[in-house]
Amino acid sequence: MDYPRPQFERTEWLNLNGEWEFDYDDQQVGDQEKWYLAHDFNKRIQVPFCFQSSLSGIGDTGFHDIVWYRTKVALPEQFAGKRSIMHFGAVDYAAWVWVNGQLVKYHEGGHTPFSVDITEQLNDGENVIIVKAQDFSRDYTLPKGKQYWLEESASIFYTRTTGIWQTVWLEPLAETYLEKVKLTPDIDAKEIKVSTFFQGSLKETLHLKTIISFAGTPVTEEIIKVNSNEMSRRIGLPDFNDHGSGRLWSPEHPNLYDVEFILLDGDNEIDRVKSYFGMRKISIEAGRVCLNNRFYYMKLVLDQGYFPEGILTPPSDDAIKQDVELTKAMGFNGARKHQKVEDPRYLYWCDRLGLLVWGEMANASDFSETYVRRITAEWQEAVERDYNHPCIVAWVPLNESWGVPNILVDKLQQQHALAMYHLTKSLDSTRLVISNDGWEHVKSDICTIHDYESNREVLTDRYSSAEKAVSAFPANRWINVPGYPYQGEPIHVSEYGGISFKKSDWEGWGYSAAQSDEDFIERYKAVTVPLLQSPVVQGFCYTQLTDVEQEINGLLTYDRKPKVALEIIKQINDGKVN
Repeated sequence: MDYPRPQFERTEWLNLNGEWEFDYDDQQVGDQEKWYLAHDFNKRIQVPFCFQSSLSGIGDTGFHDIVWYRTKVALPEQFAGKRSIMHFGAVDYAAWVWVNGQLVKYHEGGHTPFSVDITEQLNDGENVIIVKAQDFSRDYTLPKGKQYWLEESASIFYTRTTGIWQTVWLEPLAETYLEKVKLTPDIDAKEIKVSTFFQGSLKETLHLKTIISFAGTPVTEEIIKVNSNEMSRRIGLPDFNDHGSGRLWSPEHPNLYDVEFILLDGDNEIDRVKSYFGMRKISIEAGRVCLNNRFYYMKLVLDQGYFPEGILTPPSDDAIKQDVELTKAMGFNGARKHQKVEDPRYLYWCDRLGLLVWGEMANASDFSETYVRRITAEWQEAVERDYNHPCIVAWVPLNESWGVPNILVDKLQQQHALAMYHLTKSLDSTRLVISNDGWEHVKSDICTIHDYESNREVLTDRYSSAEKAVSAFPANRWINVPGYPYQGEPIHVSEYGGISFKKSDWEGWGYSAAQSDEDFIERYKAVTVPLLQSPVVQGFCYTQLTDVEQEINGLLTYDRKPKVALEIIKQINDGKVN
């Protein structure tokens, strides 16, 4: 099993994935009956797959909003004398964790990780870990993305995910250890800003050694005294040169620096973490999107991140890597992860192989005060988790007015969208933010438009000028909320196409329909070429990478088989076919 947090990797860890005891709590009696102390669990489940998936060994798509898990763990020798930290990649939606009958953690948020120090609750020998997860399947105000609130998938909504759906693991750590780092590249100053966060008591004898290398060759090394739980400094990269060194990160050249952090207590090493970073910059200059200070046309594909047997959870690391490789093989230089905070290993492969990512929050459908609290808290955790990945160039906290359905006229919902934009900017000033992707913008670094028009002539005319583009109503929606006029932001058609083409046993729909390979290719050209040739469009995002359940508008089938030759799609995306 590959390390689940590749941007912050330690050598010693214990994977807790595998078979756990499991049960539904449909009568909501588990707390009253103290299942965290004793219970006859009558099912078995394969963690980290949700019970709705076939890979879980259960495959039940019915409503079971409260579920319980139990596993027993005997810690190996390397945990002796160390703090034992338990990590959960994601549990949908709320989670309670008990160790040997003692409650140690509560977490809310279905897409983001959490950790807990369980050292004081552990016994010698076998230890019992209990997890209770509660979903809210029918709650329209819950940030759940594409998970449907009815039993059968329909329209643009898919099978639900409840409970543990990402890796669970343990790490043995010293009394004082490195909790997290933030790595902020500055290509103009030829520096990397390193912010370090320590957990535990600080002693006079603590020092942090930072070693940076590129392709196995040392670049720089420094040792500093640890005198605060939070520290920041800038480290110059003497080898970095924008023009000649070939060290910039981009989809075409995904160059990465490796970095090791070694925490020393005197001469003794007490913690070691491996990470990496990419020297890249995303910005808007003179109304144009720039990557590394050069104009850059983003050719994205909409990627739902669903799998036939695992739903939100990929079946393997190879499956994640394959999705990135197939995306690049079709001439796309990026992906918009739609309504899902994606597994960190997907972002790892985008970093390694070179693929831009728009990181998006899983949205709710309706607005409420509880929704605002939930999405604001979870979104902050998502941005913090993924901050160091060079592949991420844009954040999308809201999409198509999901969660803010009355934003056109409701001042409260407008202020929420503005708050999400500015909150994201306050957490990360280095990336672009699209606060409400597709339409009804109040504030956005890019003017994004969702347009499923299939007629080539209509698209050619509509995107012949910025004025025509922003005054159109392609989804019968205002591009900008009245009072928040278009101010020259770069224009991206961030959803288009959606051409259905049946190439598997799955039945379904799309926004237009192709009858043959030749018909599909012509239809793909008809919607893509006008955007490439537009004098004002600076990027696009085709819907979508794969078929998903009842949607058969993918370039690939649900099991990742190309519907037409990948090279043909690449030639069109490269502008070589008109």
